[in-house]
Amino acid sequence: MPELVFFSGTMDCGKSTLALQIEHNRSARGLVGMIFTRNDRAGEGKLSSRLGLVTDAVEVADDQDLYASLVDHLSKGRRADYVIADEAQFLAPEQIDQLARVVDDLGLDVYAFGITTDFRSKLFPGSQRLVELADRIEVLQVEALCWCGARATHNARTIDGEMVVEGAQVVVGDVNHAAGEIGYEVLCRRHHRRRMTAATARAAALSPDVLPVSSG
Repeated sequence: MPELVFFSGTMDCGKSTLALQIEHNRSARGLVGMIFTRNDRAGEGKLSSRLGLVTDAVEVADDQDLYASLVDHLSKGRRADYVIADEAQFLAPEQIDQLARVVDDLGLDVYAFGITTDFRSKLFPGSQRLVELADRIEVLQVEALCWCGARATHNARTIDGEMVVEGAQVVVGDVNHAAGEIGYEVLCRRHHRRRMTAATARAAALSPDVLPVSSG
């Protein structure tokens, strides 16, 4: 039976790498996929991994009907044996409904990849709808790690290494970024609550206030 599968995890845990692996495995068997993406780090119309792999994809517009796009594609005699939707957290809830309809009415497997919560630990609307509708939810087994070595469970937005908790929900960035730019870092829950990033932890460790004081 075709399924809507939601592959979820924090940033930097290999979601896009797995999406590319699924695409490779199926295309090697002669299957043809439709790949949707939104706000990929590599630019418009790309599905990319931090390992350097990249493939072309359809950039999803705000008002695009994904079910209608598939129907139009198929009605023109083109093939689509499965669907991959990367950065699915950026899709609107109604677009997730459309992906579910692709499974139910067109009989295609849909593999959606995305992070569940934003930098404020709030659910993305698209991810929330996926949790509500998916036939299966798969938490990726490649665990991202906080700077302290614990399992990272939260995504933090940073500016100059400082964690910020206000701003628009969607701001494109990456875990690799230049100083002064908006970036992201994965943290364990404890350090996300304390707003302690790798940079602020390093600064605290170097502060004279926390260094041992010698009586000699």
